[in-house]
Amino acid sequence: MNTTDVPNSELSGKPYIAIVAGNARQRSILARCLTSFYQFAEYSDVAQATAGCRAHMPLLALVSEQLPPGGGFDLVRRFRLDPGLASIPIVILAGKDDKATRDGALQCGADSLLVEPFSRSALVMTVSGLLNRGVERKWKTLRPLQRKALSDTLLLFNGISNVISEGKPIPYQGVSDACQPLVEAVANDDFREMLDGVKDHDNYSFAHSMRVATYLSLFGCNLRLPKEEQILLASGGLLHDIGKMSIPHEVLNKPGRLNEAERQVMEGHVTASVAYLERCPDLPKGIITIAAQHHEKVDGTGYPLGLAGSKLNRLARIACIIDVFTALTDRRVYKPPIEAEAALKFMVDEMDSQLDTKLLGLFRQMLLDASGAIHRQIAHSA
Repeated sequence: MNTTDVPNSELSGKPYIAIVAGNARQRSILARCLTSFYQFAEYSDVAQATAGCRAHMPLLALVSEQLPPGGGFDLVRRFRLDPGLASIPIVILAGKDDKATRDGALQCGADSLLVEPFSRSALVMTVSGLLNRGVERKWKTLRPLQRKALSDTLLLFNGISNVISEGKPIPYQGVSDACQPLVEAVANDDFREMLDGVKDHDNYSFAHSMRVATYLSLFGCNLRLPKEEQILLASGGLLHDIGKMSIPHEVLNKPGRLNEAERQVMEGHVTASVAYLERCPDLPKGIITIAAQHHEKVDGTGYPLGLAGSKLNRLARIACIIDVFTALTDRRVYKPPIEAEAALKFMVDEMDSQLDTKLLGLFRQMLLDASGAIHRQIAHSA
């Protein structure tokens, strides 16, 4: 994205970040790190960044210390003195970690300092942390179990991209430990505030995966599955879409219909997810099955393999129903959320040949009946 094609976050509903660096290679590296999570605009000097950010207010700016003409610290000071730009959270990117650099970042008014070289996960966690300060601050008002469920799964999710980039496997113990508070909250009928707690989170991939994990755990609880299997279901929900971390943002969040080439790229996230998860030796097979088959349909119209009927695992049939429901009720840059009852009606009326109707009936009944009015709470949190 160039400086003449800057998204308006207020109109699109999707956060965008200003990348301000004099070095084109540095801007390119930062853009590649962020492309799965955010929109971004690139600026190469102080004047360009000031004009661009005044025209289209970013939710955060990444500013290189090495920036013409007066340096990144100077830009931050200018922003802090400008009433229209003063509130933008700013991360300074520095080439060394010494007292002068730390003092300079503090004195100019930067919110955070990242010293190169830094990992992709460190960058994403810093950006996400600043963007989500308000959202995550509200988590502190939740009950301890709900708060722990949200914070533990977010910490795990933010670290996954770095683990993948390093070619390391995800240990199942870490995933199951992160999902245990979620499962306990569901078992205690204490999960609605968790769904509400992620509705405004800027990291859509995390919010969607967290919601899928919660509904999978809820389904498992209602089916009276053992706690270990409920944790497996939640873990599968959290990891089911990790292949999307490799999908370019412009495809992942395209407002209009995908063309054939873009559709193939998007559908490739399933293969990417499975290829990675199969390299994790201690992950239960069920987690890989959820990732591999959650876009398959019972009539054979799904992808990537077009599996049908008895070839579809029951676990995957459940995951497919929940993934569809969550996608319909999610807020996205290219669509508003659909209310829960309308989403369920659409699934029953229009997708009866694609979804397991018996499991869909159980899922629908669970949402309509559990605790008296779960459907109203879910509609509110969507």
